[in-house]
Amino acid sequence: MITTTSLLQSQAPGLLRNSVDQRIVKIRPMSTPIDQLSRCGSARQASAMTVDYYTVDTKATETTSTQACGGKTGTRRSDDIYTHRLQTADNSIFEVSETLLVPEVPSKTDGDASESPLVLYVYASVDNGGGIEVAPVNSARDASGGIFMPEIPAGSRIIRMGRAATELDVQTGQFSVVPRKSDNYCQIFKMQIEQSTLAKIANKETGWSFSDQEEAAVIDMRLGMEKNFLFGAKSRMFNPAKNEQVYTTGGIWFQARKEHSLNLSTLTESDLIELCSDAFTGNSGNRRKIFICGTGMMEELSKITRNRCVRAESTTVKWGIEFNEIRTNFGRLFIVHSEIFDQCGHSDDGFIIDPDYLTKYSHLPFRAESLDLRRSGQRNTDAVVLTEASCLVLRHPTAHMRVIGRRQ
Repeated sequence: MITTTSLLQSQAPGLLRNSVDQRIVKIRPMSTPIDQLSRCGSARQASAMTVDYYTVDTKATETTSTQACGGKTGTRRSDDIYTHRLQTADNSIFEVSETLLVPEVPSKTDGDASESPLVLYVYASVDNGGGIEVAPVNSARDASGGIFMPEIPAGSRIIRMGRAATELDVQTGQFSVVPRKSDNYCQIFKMQIEQSTLAKIANKETGWSFSDQEEAAVIDMRLGMEKNFLFGAKSRMFNPAKNEQVYTTGGIWFQARKEHSLNLSTLTESDLIELCSDAFTGNSGNRRKIFICGTGMMEELSKITRNRCVRAESTTVKWGIEFNEIRTNFGRLFIVHSEIFDQCGHSDDGFIIDPDYLTKYSHLPFRAESLDLRRSGQRNTDAVVLTEASCLVLRHPTAHMRVIGRRQ
């Protein structure tokens, strides 16, 4: 950005003082909640443009069967244990001696109304992707005295429960959550502001100063950073014209590992409750999260009729941002509108963030550097360059969730 007297006259007629003394109201662009949250939290210093970090997820509690299993008496291991080979979408989450619940399969097949869901015992694990050996815990014996297990159809939910150890057991399978290493690139954000000497000394209608221009430049810079922090793509490119590497940062929208779909055409309070259930369960996050919405999403949320199950509270100011707070039995959502979503093609979408697990890395913290362009013989201007090299990462990716709005 560069300001000259001719530019001021052509682009902002009347800004330079003529004979009338007026006041001008500065209209600021939309807020940048992601950038604001990252600056209010604790930033970490990055020693290089490439940031290595670790994400940790809790161990999965359920998966689904990939093949039909059971429907007969299994392999006899003892009088009480008849095993079957069970294949699931993720066999690695199960350990020997764990019990499993199959909520969609009744334990008996005689039509007894008091039948309970099938419970299994993990007898052994099979190497090389062979699945797990399971034995029914609450199935009836057949005519031959064997234990008959009802058929578990493919696609059935398999839920991990507690271990069932023997009296002499002193050890179990090791439980460990191994952090996953990820990386992101810091992007160098820059903005140069200049004001010519003649523009500086001219008598202006509004008292417009270089500091005002700096403020406008900072707002524009942060708006650009907000888009990169949300929807940017991680890349490293070589620019032959400058003989240097160019880094672009990856957006947190793509780092989240949870996603929820909402039908905005028929949005009800029940849908909002299901959204909160998905956002606040199945992860290690907190019971206070931020919901950033595009215009389309915010419009439909505002039309929902609420009762006691979902309580709409008064506005709340946190981190310098004004939120509408919604309380449910699952947790509290702080909702804020962002036009950045509209500009990036996500008007009907939103993003739920756990602020405690949003981390900013700064290779070059935000700073302003004055340039002496007069002495260098380049231009007769006052110049300041604003610079920051940073990126955002999500720790505990399952604590954050993309919300996709669709219309039918």
